Amino acid sequence: MRFPTWLACLLFAGAANAAYPERAIKLLMPFPPGGTVDVLTRLVTAEASETLGKPLVLDYRPGAGGTIATQEAARSAPDGYTLLVATPNHTINPALRPALPFNTAADFAAITLFANIPELLVAHPSVPFDGMDGFLKYAKANPGKLSYSSAGLGTLPHVTMELLLRGAGLQVTHVPYKGAAPAFTDLVGGVVQLKYDTYATSAAMLSAGKLKVLATAGRTRLPQLPNVPTVAESGFPGYEGYLWIGALAPRGTPQEAIDALSTALTRAARSPKVAARFQADGVEVPPAGPREFSRLIEQELGLWARVVREANIKASD
Repeated sequence: MRFPTWLACLLFAGAANAAYPERAIKLLMPFPPGGTVDVLTRLVTAEASETLGKPLVLDYRPGAGGTIATQEAARSAPDGYTLLVATPNHTINPALRPALPFNTAADFAAITLFANIPELLVAHPSVPFDGMDGFLKYAKANPGKLSYSSAGLGTLPHVTMELLLRGAGLQVTHVPYKGAAPAFTDLVGGVVQLKYDTYATSAAMLSAGKLKVLATAGRTRLPQLPNVPTVAESGFPGYEGYLWIGALAPRGTPQEAIDALSTALTRAARSPKVAARFQADGVEVPPAGPREFSRLIEQELGLWARVVREANIKASD
C-alpha cells in the first residue's frame, strides 16, 4: 500500500518553517557496492551532501533487475527523504516484466540526471576488420558468425546492441552472462568478438592492444578517442547508447524538496572534484533537470518496449 500523498503534503506543509532537509536522505541503490553506478553515485552524493547540509546515504537493495529497490521507493513516503538511484534498467524493466508491482511512468517524480556514460563498441583484436564500416561489411557478409557478450538478458548493452543490429539488418549472436565482469573477461579472451562497454572499464585493454574500439555511442566523440566516430556518424543518425544515472522520488514529493535535490546534485556533478573524475572516465554531465529527465524516461519507455518486443527478449530472472 502506498503512503498517502495528501498526508505527506500535510506533514511537509506543517514543517514549512523548517528548511529542507532536516535529516539524512536515503537513496535506494538497485545494485551491489563497487560497480560503476555505485562509485559515481557516491562521488556525486558526497559533494551534494555538503550543499544540502545533511548526508545523502546509500541503501543497497540489489536484485531482480533493480525492481526490489524500485518497488520500495514507490511505496515510500513522498517526503523527500527516500529517493531512488535510477539507470536505464528503470525504462527497460517494464518491457521485460509486464507485471511490475508499480507504475514506472506514474509512481515517480524525476529529480535530475547527474551522469551520462556513453557506451563503446569494442572488439577482440583478432576480428578481421577495423572500425565501424569494417564491422558492418563483415557482419553483413557473414551472418551469425560473430558473437557479442552482455551482462545478461535485457541489460543495457543487450538492448542497445539489438537496437543497432536491427537498424543495420545484421545477425550477430548474443551470449548473455551473469554479470559484466565475466562478459568482459570472455571478450578479452576471444570467446566472443564484440561487446558494448565503457571507456573507464576498457581503456587499459585498449591501450594494451588487447581490445580495439569500433565506435562510440554518445552524441559526440569522446575527447579521449577523438579519431573514433560515433555510431550516429556511421550511418545511424540519432542513435545513442548511454548508461545514465539519475535520482527519482516517490510521486507526490513536494516540489520544494525536488528543487533542492536537483540543484544540489547538479551542482555536485559540476564541481571541480567530480568533473575531473568524470573527465578521466569518459563520463558526461547531462544538462537535465526534472523536466528533461521526465522526457528521457518517457522516450526510453517507448523505445525499449519496441526493441524488446521485436527482438523477443525475455527477462533472465
